[in-house]
Amino acid sequence: MSESLNPQSPRLQDAEPETNAYVPPKWRTEPRFPDGPSPDPAGSHHERRIRSFQPRRSRVTTGQGEALKRLWGTWGLDIDGHRVLDLEELFGGLPVVLEIGFGMGEATAQMAADDPGTGILAADVHTPGQGNLLALAERGGMTNVRVANGDAIILLREMLPPDSLAGIRVYFPDPWPKARHHKRRLIQPDFLTLAATRLAPGAVLHCATDWEPYAEQMLEVLTAHPDFENTQPDGGFSPRPAFRPLTRFEGQGLDKGHLVHDLLFRRTEN
Repeated sequence: MSESLNPQSPRLQDAEPETNAYVPPKWRTEPRFPDGPSPDPAGSHHERRIRSFQPRRSRVTTGQGEALKRLWGTWGLDIDGHRVLDLEELFGGLPVVLEIGFGMGEATAQMAADDPGTGILAADVHTPGQGNLLALAERGGMTNVRVANGDAIILLREMLPPDSLAGIRVYFPDPWPKARHHKRRLIQPDFLTLAATRLAPGAVLHCATDWEPYAEQMLEVLTAHPDFENTQPDGGFSPRPAFRPLTRFEGQGLDKGHLVHDLLFRRTEN
C-alpha cells in the first residue's frame, strides 16, 4: 500500500488541521496557573454574543503569580456558568456589591479596606490584575473580597440569584470610541435589564467614565430605562462619592484635562 493511502502514515498523522478548522488560541487552552484562574472558564459558552471586553495577555509578576497560586482556591472563582453562587456563604452574610472590571485592583482594595461590612465580588479577565488584587487583599487583611474570573454577563445571568446584590459598580469600562464598535459598550439597555433583576430593590448601579460621549450615552440609556431612577434630583451626573477612590488612571486623565462623570442610578421598586 502506498504511503499516501496508509492510515498509519506518520505524514498523515502529523498533518496540519484543515484551514477552516477552529483551533483555539493558546491562551484558551493552556492554563498559566493550573490551580488558579482558568484561561476560558465558560468554554466560550458556545455564544456568538458581542462582548464588551478583550482578554489581554501580559506579564504576570512573581508576586502576582504567587498570590494566584496561594490564594485562588480560597478567594477566587471561575465564571463557568455551571452553578448559582451562595453569596451568604461566600461572604459570611455581608451585603454584596459586584464590581465589573477592576483593572489592577488598587481602588477595589481601598474600598474593601474602607468598608469591611460590605463584600466585594470583583470580576475581570486580566490575570495580572487578579493576582495583584489578591495580593493587596492579603496584605491588608481584607477578607471581604472575592475575585471572579470571566464574563460578567454569564455571572449575572446564570450564577447570581435574583435581587441578591446590594450594588453594581462599573468604573471606567472600555469606551470603544469608534462608532462601529459602540455596540460593544457594556452599558446598553439589555445589560441594564439583566442587572436590574440581580439588584435588590433600592440598590444602586454606579458607573464612572472619563469618555464624554460614553458618559452621555450612559445617562441617556439609564434615564430611559424603567427599572432605574437617577439619584440626582436634577437628573444629571453625580458628584464623585467619597467612597470611590481617585485612581492613578483617573488622576492621569484629570491631568490631561479629561472630565470624569459619575452616574448613580437606583433600582426602582417595580
